[in-house]
Amino acid sequence: MTLQTEKDLAKLSQTEVQVTAMDLYTVDCHTKLAESTGDIFCVVEPPRRSTGRLLMHSLAMFGREFCYAVEAAFVTPVLLSVGLPKRLYSLVWLLSPILGFILQPVIGSASDYCKSSWGRRRPYIITLGIMMLIGMTMYLNGDAVISAIVSDKTVKQTWAIAIVMLGVVLFDFAADFIDGPIKAYLFDVCSHQDKERGLHYHALLTGLGGALGYFIGAMDWGHTALGTLLGSEYQVIYFFSAVILVVFLTVHLFSIPEVPLGKEDSLNKESDTSLLLKPNVHSNGYGAVVKMPNGNHEPDIRPRSFSALSEANSITPSVKQPNQEVQRRMTLKSLMTAVLSMPAHYRCLCVSHLIGWTAFLCNMLFFTDFMGQIVYKGDPYAEHNSTAYQTYERGVEIGCWGMCINAISSALYSYIQQLLLPYIGLKGLYFTGYFLFGLGTGLIGLFPNVYSTLTLCTVFGVMSSTLYTIPYNLISEYHQEAEVSRSEN
Repeated sequence: MTLQTEKDLAKLSQTEVQVTAMDLYTVDCHTKLAESTGDIFCVVEPPRRSTGRLLMHSLAMFGREFCYAVEAAFVTPVLLSVGLPKRLYSLVWLLSPILGFILQPVIGSASDYCKSSWGRRRPYIITLGIMMLIGMTMYLNGDAVISAIVSDKTVKQTWAIAIVMLGVVLFDFAADFIDGPIKAYLFDVCSHQDKERGLHYHALLTGLGGALGYFIGAMDWGHTALGTLLGSEYQVIYFFSAVILVVFLTVHLFSIPEVPLGKEDSLNKESDTSLLLKPNVHSNGYGAVVKMPNGNHEPDIRPRSFSALSEANSITPSVKQPNQEVQRRMTLKSLMTAVLSMPAHYRCLCVSHLIGWTAFLCNMLFFTDFMGQIVYKGDPYAEHNSTAYQTYERGVEIGCWGMCINAISSALYSYIQQLLLPYIGLKGLYFTGYFLFGLGTGLIGLFPNVYSTLTLCTVFGVMSSTLYTIPYNLISEYHQEAEVSRSEN
């Protein structure tokens, strides 16, 4: 293991190898001499990161999950309180995933080639953070603002519904999308060991952020001095959410330096860990050196994409991509091609991840409404000064305490995972999370009692920690296994 500078790396030209001009990278050269080819493999890895830097990087997940907790707890009650019909409020939650399915892989692939001086990921993180703030402003303050400027009841209700719905869709899309570039940012600037540590810190702070968000939501701010000063409990919750999001996202952006893709003195446009091969390799797959028409050799190396589909497609065997370079930019067409052509283990992981998130979000987004209507027998459509509506609000507050229990258990389970990992492995942890979640939600549906429901909220945290960490660790493991297998061959 040696520490190389740009000048040292440039000397490797005698082996006809191109490398990335990072500021200071650890070069771990695994040399294997094959009788027929004599291939030499060199993997350029980022330096080790301190615990403090990784925690600073993870603060973005704290802020994101805090705001997510506020959304999960209050959006459904807010939508119902402004008069949105029951048959439509599920449609609001459907719009964001549809937009995400179409746009996330395309924009994610575009970020792989972003040449901003701030790097490939951080410009997207900033943009999505601003979108989250705007969306949160609209759905938490839209009703109050419209009520202040519009007097006609019918017009007021129409505009309030439109503003709140638009805010929910904007926030939900940005909050879902921002997770990808945050994790790609981590993967770009960290070594394999630090990626695992970073993901565990992400899970820990995700749980703590959600716990604090639900705790803030569970408190009755309407009768406090801060509630009187700002106008209502929704404005108090918005104040806390906006401050935490802005401060923690700013810390995240300055946590670990990110080398720009278009750096002028770079010898190559590859920006992080890359596989470097001698030009006598005949494969045209990911990381291979292909012979150009002018006789020169050029490494077919692509920047890491933050979509699982792109990562899977990047290591698809070369027999599926004969005699041509892999398509560099993701489009909707190439996305569907990647789904169909990716290795079986990636496809299984994507399908199970889809099923897991579908089940988890269905539970989380309607849990506080479930507590208010089913467990407490309240009515969200009743007059706001009626007993039925106040009972519903009490159920929503207790539901926030349940979500707080969920977030705390998520943070605790992220550490329990590390203890269980040597015994049952990543796939064992994955199955355990799904099994406990299915068992717990089934019991809640059969026995909708306040105390049993709150107790079983712990299994939500197990599922949350599983979804936020295990699939990404599996992808990293699959990719590393593929790299090792290719180097051995």
